[in-house]
Order: sequence, then structure tokens, then C-alpha cells
Amino acid sequence: MSQITMETPPTRRRLGRGSSFALLVVANVLMMAAASAPSPIYPLYLQRWGFSVTMLTVIFAVYVAGLLGALLTVGSLSDHLGRRPLLIVSLLVAAGSTTIFWTAGGVTSLLIARVVQGIATGMATGALAAGLVEFAPRERPHLGPAMTAVATSFGLALGAGVVGLIVQVTSHPDAYVFPVLTAAFVVLAALVLTIPETSARRAGGLASVRPKIRIPRETRSEFVASIPAIVAGWSVAGLFLALTPSLVGNVLHVRFGAAGGLTIALLFIANSAGGLWAIRHAPRIAILLGASLLTLGAIGLALSLLYASPAVFIAGTVVSGVAVGLTFNGTLRSISAATTAKSRSEVFSAAYVISYAAMSLPALGAGVVAPSWGLATTGYVYIAFVVVLAVTAATHAARMHARRRTALRVGAPAPTAG
Repeated sequence: MSQITMETPPTRRRLGRGSSFALLVVANVLMMAAASAPSPIYPLYLQRWGFSVTMLTVIFAVYVAGLLGALLTVGSLSDHLGRRPLLIVSLLVAAGSTTIFWTAGGVTSLLIARVVQGIATGMATGALAAGLVEFAPRERPHLGPAMTAVATSFGLALGAGVVGLIVQVTSHPDAYVFPVLTAAFVVLAALVLTIPETSARRAGGLASVRPKIRIPRETRSEFVASIPAIVAGWSVAGLFLALTPSLVGNVLHVRFGAAGGLTIALLFIANSAGGLWAIRHAPRIAILLGASLLTLGAIGLALSLLYASPAVFIAGTVVSGVAVGLTFNGTLRSISAATTAKSRSEVFSAAYVISYAAMSLPALGAGVVAPSWGLATTGYVYIAFVVVLAVTAATHAARMHARRRTALRVGAPAPTAG
């Protein structure tokens, strides 16, 4: 773990290690809450401005495009400029995006706001993940990647759930939600000024913004081994963010307006619980347990659509959410253990490129085929895709666990990845 540098003038007080860690957790939660906050408001925007459901898919797509573009360019910039400068800029850019939402007057404003929001999230992702690893308690280093996963899922739950409830009581929730988020981002940017810097400034910053995904050789095998679990888990997130409100209303026939947002919140609350549970297990065990539960949860979701059962859908949501938390926590910890401070934000940025691509591309594909296939059939095919990936991840994790136990019995070096 990198040494926290304290070369700043003694007249400026800096937060301690624990306070800095907590502040970055809050920043991560707020960034994710802002990302999911617009979703429950979209039906109101559609009624207000009369654009099509297809345009909703485009609005979802431009957010991911901005996020992936930032991850591929400035995602590793904090390895060169430092964590603190990049976090401050990303929080201010996020405040700009919520200001655009706040003053939006049509679909063009929504598109611009989502692109800017995606850029802010992509800028912050690698620096937040790396900073949480570096500020984690020395006696509990696993809390860094663990809280990265938990804060991500809890933030997504918080944004969707709270805004889903606000939608029930006002026809203009954006007039309340986005001013609060804007102010919160500005305050957080000011507070980040007070944390110590954990990454020394070094040359190569300009070269690092060339679009690329580069995994250091020493991390590569562990990273590749984690891909099936990452894709399976984030594909479930994409299913819920893109299709769940429609599935709940049109296939399960639930007419409560906030049901879609609350179901998304339930998934990510369960995700947070799974991430906390994963702390008690070795990374490979967490991946094995999570991938196995994800298979069961996905089957439950398919059965709920087949029998139009909201109760089974809720059960499948909870099991899937816990499973995603386990797998994501386990993969982040296994990747983190194989990285060094020099390349940490670069590796985490690459992991999030895979994650957000897995969340967006299957969901976009589902949005394209749903009008011709129907929502139920689209849901079945999507869930089958998740099951195949989850079984692959579980099989690989079980094989690696067995090889590790065999190596320990005979005294040979334990394998790190397949």
C-alpha cells in the first residue's frame, strides 16, 4: 500500500486517515446516487416533453458513453496528477451535470446532463477506488475494495429509492432533488481539499489520456479470471436499470407507481449486504458463493415472469442482489491484491470499463429487441445470458479453490488465477 504523503504546508490542516476514508466513501455514495436519481423521473419527463421510449434508451446510452470515454482517457490520470486534484474536478463536473438537470427544458438538456454526468463518474471512479484502498485501515486493508463495492451499490439504491418515493408526492421532483445534489457535490469538493495526497505526482500524465485499456503483466491473469463474474453481476444491474420498471408494470401487473424505483433500490440494498458479507470470506470463496447464488436468483426472476408473481420476483431480486455484492466485492479484492500503487487507478478503471460495458450493452440490446420480441421473451433471454455467465464464474472459482487447497496440502505455491 502506498505511503500517504504529507508534504503540504503545516499551516493547512489535513484530515486523518480514517476521516479521509469516510469522506471518500460518502463521495462514492453520492456519485452513484446521482447516477440512479434520474431513472424514476424519466416517466415524468416523457409525459412533460412527449418524447418516445426509444429516446429513453438513448439517454441511458449517452451516460454510459460519457462514462466509458472518461474511464478510457482520464480514468488513470490520478496515478500521475494525484488523487485529490482529479476528485475535486470530477465532483465539480458532477455538480455541473445536476445543475443542467435542475434547469432542463427538454430532451436536449437531458442528453447533455447525462453525458456530463457520465464523464464526472468516469473521472472519479479510478481515483475513488484507489483512494479507498490507500486510506483503508492498515490492520484491515480489505476494507478499501470492500467499501468501494458497498458504496457503489448503496449509492445506486439510495438514489433510485429516495427519488422513487419523491415522485409519488410531487410532479416536479427534479426541482427538489437536483438542487440538493448540486450543493452536496460543491461541499464535497471543498472537503476533498482537506484530505492528504496518497499518490505522488509523476511524469506521463499527457500520455496516459490516450484511450486505452492496459493491465500490468503481474495483474493480468487475476484480472482476466474475474471477467465472467464482473460481467454476470453488472448485467443484472443493467437488467434492472433498463427493464425492471416496464417488467413490473406490464408483465407482473403491479400498478404502484414507485414500484420500479423501489425494486431497483431493493436490488442494490441487497447488493450492499452481499458486499458486507463478502468481507468475511476470502475473495475466491466470495466469488464462488456469489456466482452460485446469482444462478439461483436469476432462475427465480425467470420463474416470476413466467408465473407473473411479484413475490417470487422480490425473492429473486434479493438473492440476485446479495450475489452481485459477493461477486463484485470478491473480484475487486482479488484484483486489488495483485496491483501496486503505481498502476492501481489504471487497473480499477479497466475493471469499471468492463463493468459498465456489461451493464449497458446487454441492456441496450434488450431495449432494441423488446418491441419485436415482447418484454417477457426479452427478459427470459437476458436472464439466460446472466445464468450462463454466472455458471462459468462459479465453475472457474470452484476449480481455483480446489487447486489452491491441493497446492496447500502438497506445499506447492498456490495458484492466483486461471
